[in-house]
Amino acid sequence: MTPVELSRTVLRAVRRAVDEGELSVVVPARVVVTVPGAGGCGDYATNIALQLARPAGRAPRQVAEILRPHLSSAPGVADVAITGPGFLNISLDQGAAPGTLVSEILREGSRYGYGDSLAGQVIELRVPYDLRAEVVADTLVRIIATQGGRAEVRHAEPVSLRPVPAPEDPAPLGPDAARWALLHPAPHDRPRITADHLVQRETNPLFRIRYAHARTRALSRNAASLGVDSAAADVSQAPELLTVLADVSQAPELLTVLADVPRVSELLTAPEDVPQASTGTAAPRTSDLLAALAEYPRALSAAAAHRSPDRLARHLVTVADVLLSFQYTVLPLGDEKPSAAHRARLALAEAAGVVLAGGLSLLGISAPEYL
Repeated sequence: MTPVELSRTVLRAVRRAVDEGELSVVVPARVVVTVPGAGGCGDYATNIALQLARPAGRAPRQVAEILRPHLSSAPGVADVAITGPGFLNISLDQGAAPGTLVSEILREGSRYGYGDSLAGQVIELRVPYDLRAEVVADTLVRIIATQGGRAEVRHAEPVSLRPVPAPEDPAPLGPDAARWALLHPAPHDRPRITADHLVQRETNPLFRIRYAHARTRALSRNAASLGVDSAAADVSQAPELLTVLADVSQAPELLTVLADVPRVSELLTAPEDVPQASTGTAAPRTSDLLAALAEYPRALSAAAAHRSPDRLARHLVTVADVLLSFQYTVLPLGDEKPSAAHRARLALAEAAGVVLAGGLSLLGISAPEYL
């Protein structure tokens, strides 16, 4: 469930309370949900009870108690807790309707994860004349816009955004690696401007993200040649797929199949250069990838709220690493016939590709079709 959908869910809870005579208020046009603050819990929080308390003529906690059962019973909501003066803290059911999550990502495309937690806000980013500060601010303009806000960048005092400057000019790394070198570290960390950002090895997180995206595109192309079409997937079967996990004993066959894929065959000749998460002792889990994709809206919201593009960058690394493990389960092997499970897995991999491409775009970094 995205922040926008959760906002609508909260509105429906208010409307039900009004329709049933529990509250006498005008239903607001919108509700803001945000990442819980200090003392909060769950995935998201809203101050709607505090907002409605005065017109309802009740204490905020009383309003929260009225709204809680209506919200708790909504699909996709696992729990609702009341904290402080009346904040509603919402925990989402991460295991509910994974097929719906995949469909939502594929439908919304690059706008998946957008919310309205900063709707109507104009945020001034005052930065020094420093390359890293300017790149971070440029990225925050896009990230803040995903949450309905508008950022304005100015060179003015007092400075409100001052990340630790880069020790040298990152331009020789090229535009993508240069931006990653400046954005991936936390603002208080000094960025490393080295050729490590260019190597195609598993030690390079930027390579893992871009390679993972390229793999999702390759999977789609190879699936088409095998007659596997994610568009025909019944993604409502995804809950059953949580138990249809890869058998890592099949890895040698998988590597044989992948050796026919352009560029991958070259990488496979140097195993140390390829992300090897799939060759561990634990089988890759569909639920891990679903959880990483479901968490993306929250990571995006947190990056906007804390003015920290590094939060988005780190989450993309998480999605990429899980996808690189999961990829080996997607296509049929040998004489295996394409099935509904393969189609659903392909849809899930393509959804991961959408998230990776969207996140890289917000960072100002390209997402290659081939790598």
